Amino acid sequence: MYKKLLQEIQEIIRPLGIVFGDIGTSPLYTLTVAFLTVKPTEDNVLGVLSLIIWSLVILVYIQYAWLAMKLSIRGEGGTIILKEVLIALTKSKRQITLAIIISFIGISFIIGDGVITPAITILSAVEGLTLVPGFEKTAQDILLFIAVIITIFLFSFQKRGTDKVSTLFSPVMLVWFLALGITGLFSIIHFPSVLKALNPYYAIKFFLIHKISGLIILSTVILAVTGGEALYADMGHLGKESIIKSWRFVFITLVLSYMGQGAFMILHPETKIVLFGMVSYESPFLYTLFLILSVLATIIASQAMISAMFSIVYQGINTNIMPRLKVDHTSRHLSTQIYISLVNWFLFLCVILMFLIFQKSDKLAFAYGLAVNVTMILTGIMLIWIYYLKKEKILTALSILVTIVDFLFFVANINKIHYGGFWSIIIAMLPLSIIIIYTIGQKELYSALKPMDLNVFLEKYKKLYPNINKISGTAIFLLKNIKSISPYIVETIFDHNILYEDNIILSIVTKDTPFGVESSFKERLAPGLRVFEIKAGYMEIIDIEKILLENGINEKVIFYGSEYILTNKILLQIYSIIKKLTPSIVEFYKFSPRKLQGVITEVKI
Repeated sequence: MYKKLLQEIQEIIRPLGIVFGDIGTSPLYTLTVAFLTVKPTEDNVLGVLSLIIWSLVILVYIQYAWLAMKLSIRGEGGTIILKEVLIALTKSKRQITLAIIISFIGISFIIGDGVITPAITILSAVEGLTLVPGFEKTAQDILLFIAVIITIFLFSFQKRGTDKVSTLFSPVMLVWFLALGITGLFSIIHFPSVLKALNPYYAIKFFLIHKISGLIILSTVILAVTGGEALYADMGHLGKESIIKSWRFVFITLVLSYMGQGAFMILHPETKIVLFGMVSYESPFLYTLFLILSVLATIIASQAMISAMFSIVYQGINTNIMPRLKVDHTSRHLSTQIYISLVNWFLFLCVILMFLIFQKSDKLAFAYGLAVNVTMILTGIMLIWIYYLKKEKILTALSILVTIVDFLFFVANINKIHYGGFWSIIIAMLPLSIIIIYTIGQKELYSALKPMDLNVFLEKYKKLYPNINKISGTAIFLLKNIKSISPYIVETIFDHNILYEDNIILSIVTKDTPFGVESSFKERLAPGLRVFEIKAGYMEIIDIEKILLENGINEKVIFYGSEYILTNKILLQIYSIIKKLTPSIVEFYKFSPRKLQGVITEVKI
């Protein structure tokens, strides 16, 4: 019995530091920002609290924890998985193209709003310093400086990896959520009438009274649900059951915290920073400890976001929608822990830019949530589409209802463009532009290369092999698709008559699942010509040379193709620059340079 209880507790704790960092730090600023535009009367507080609670229910519980998590491929979730599920259900090329475009936009907007997460969470926590006795008059410039120092430390630490400290993330977040729930509960005791906010009537009543101005409040309520998409995105890492159990615990503590803050606001309407004000009032002695805990929680939330960005970009690389970037593996034990230098410092510069532009957390909050709301809408559209194709009427109707709520939030969030929300859109446009340019460029390049059909290649090869002086040893040729022989292989063998006694075509295939590596020889194509295939999950970082040695392959040389692109089209010129600036396939997979032979092919597009 005790063993089973311990397992249950471990299942609840495990996702806390990975999945719930963003949504778990939302109580730091959500109510504070909401009541900058409306008076904290009892009716208004009950209305806003009801909006927050039912937004958590509809947008997180129903949309992600129920509707989205019903859809997976071998237990995996996320935008790319939704795209794959949708493509499997439709045969229309137009619909497949639309599904791909939706997923591209969704991925880009996750990145766009993701850069605001560290800025708003870290700055919100640091601003709590002004409630510590003796620090009440701390200048905003000093607070910004402290936030920048924490950010520099956070991003500089990424290259070292989080393997050694990641085991502390979930226990720290467990203490954080317990602190939120307990402090909220103590505050509720002083004003138990706040529990009426559980009734959705108060949310409806709030809208009927405030009408159009209620949309402005709704644009701040979105802050309470940012990070909800992580439940589905991280499903493959931690398992559906573990995340759902953990979410139930998180949901209860969040509701207690928000209602506790609401009760405190009704009793102390002059409060500026609600959560910190509530904790400071209840226990001035413990407040400093709570402030330190909040800083740790925001660092963990930011770390989870950074790791998520690395994972999203790496998925994009392996699914061939993003250019190859230098990827380092930071852990010997955890294959999911990677570091992408360009992504890391891009995010760092964006966070610093957010500090410089917005200066205060409440100003950041008015810009936050627009891009992630777009992602929610796109997820809703894909859910409707999938359940419609699966002919599940009830789930289709629920998906429509949820998406209508998403659109209602979007109407409210449009106002954020005026307050700087356009920055998240601008940032999102960069990865989206790269994805579009890269995928178009790859398609144009493949068409221009005109690969040789495998049967034609084999016919020519079989004629050449017995009648040519062969070089002793083994040569490896890198090839993506065995059915189409790349021009560099044709040029090497038939134009330059370079042929080894043993020739191996190495094909690296990305699976539609994140993990798992399989390798094997396929059938012998011809005398002296074999195929060796490596199948790897899209999140795997593979050591190809190690795999080759394990399979008894000791090559003399590794041939690979490189293209010199000639084009007059601006879009393709940008693609050509991207290709030149990013690592080649041999650099990406870290082949030993002493065996490499690059064959350059001039291509006109």
